[in-house]
Amino acid sequence: MREIVCDVAIIGAGTAGIAAHRAALKEGARSVLIEQGPGGTTCARVGCMPSKLLISAAEAAHVARSAEGFGVRVGGVEIDGPAVLRRMRSLRDDFVASVFEGLDDLPAESRLTGRAVFEGPDCLRVGDHTRLRFKAAVLATGSSPSVPEPLHDLGERVLTTDTVFEIEALPESLAVLGAGPVGLELAQAMARLGVRVSVFDPGDSLGGLKDPDLTAAAREIFSGAFDLHLGAEVESGAAEGDGVHLTWSAKEGADSTSGSGRFARVLSAAGRPPNVRGIGLERTGAQLDERGSPAFDARSLQCEGTALFIAGDANADRPILHEASRQGKIAGRNAARLAAGAGVERPERWVMLAMVFSDPQIAVVGGGFDEDAGHRVGGADFCDQGRARAMDRAQGGLRLYAEPGGRLVGAEMIGPEVEHLAHLVAYAVQDGLDVAAFRDRPFYHPTLEEALDTALGQLMDRDG
Repeated sequence: MREIVCDVAIIGAGTAGIAAHRAALKEGARSVLIEQGPGGTTCARVGCMPSKLLISAAEAAHVARSAEGFGVRVGGVEIDGPAVLRRMRSLRDDFVASVFEGLDDLPAESRLTGRAVFEGPDCLRVGDHTRLRFKAAVLATGSSPSVPEPLHDLGERVLTTDTVFEIEALPESLAVLGAGPVGLELAQAMARLGVRVSVFDPGDSLGGLKDPDLTAAAREIFSGAFDLHLGAEVESGAAEGDGVHLTWSAKEGADSTSGSGRFARVLSAAGRPPNVRGIGLERTGAQLDERGSPAFDARSLQCEGTALFIAGDANADRPILHEASRQGKIAGRNAARLAAGAGVERPERWVMLAMVFSDPQIAVVGGGFDEDAGHRVGGADFCDQGRARAMDRAQGGLRLYAEPGGRLVGAEMIGPEVEHLAHLVAYAVQDGLDVAAFRDRPFYHPTLEEALDTALGQLMDRDG
């Protein structure tokens, strides 16, 4: 087994790991990037990009079916499932290839392939071929989809976000477990592509919304798109022919009812736990919780009491691409600084910005709704908003939250193309704007952005 010594070891070549490696090299550190495979980043390979390709196909079908509302008549819409999936995979593979092309310009001697396991606080074994000694390390091992225990023995009948994009044809029916962002996006896309979809979630919300008014609006909207079971938990699953028979129970007080049914496939979209088990973290001196995850500082990303840093999905803090990229840069730079004997930096965190690319879209800025925080609330509805009505997409609404002194702290929204409104609010919160300062900006007519002006005006009226 060969022996290598470096300043910084980066474990994982996804979004966070690549960013960390580049940052460490930029600081002049001898950095080694270790990838077990398959690489290509979660976003490009099994996350945001293939899901958006599927959503775009579903949207095309939906627009064609809905055109008559504008006086435009379209012939019968026919879905060629295999063609939809082939296009999705072809473009997905292009995105993955571009990630690998970006890796090719890195020095070959700075990359290793194999499973990395800690042998101590400053030593890694990579596969059965290399022992790597380091001064600091970045853990960017990503995450993997979880499958509920009742479905463990159902094999390929159960799809995950790692396998759903590999199917050759659309299933006749699909049970989606999880009404979070991924589950909601894929459930609606599949339904619009002609799949009979049922969604199950033990919680009472959709897409991360917490505001009671917006949660109620989301339930009404999406229950018309597919069979929705909130407050219901799948208790058992058994093979039935080439499909799956599920039984579920409803919690007391839930809108759903207990029942059972047969589905061609099940999609587990109930989360992606971080890949931190089985890599020897217990040998590093890190403080581990019951899940095996190390305690870390959310700003410096340093694991307490160690020379380790953790970034991206591996820390399960903000599993979103733009956060993973920034965390990777911070962790890589800090690892290089620590290896050089300098102090680590603790930059301020970005405001939280999360989105669901359903239709209508969902977005949460900052902490979102918090009934115990004493925030003032200003709102607007898209149901009677001019631009939304012109687009025949008059659904949902938005809520802005401000401190009693007027400083904006967050928002929740569900409505047409709110991805753009959410960015504006995020910038305002990040810059510390108060309600009056944010409202003293141009809001063009007629645009969806005018809903922000309405909500800000309501906050100012209440303040006065």
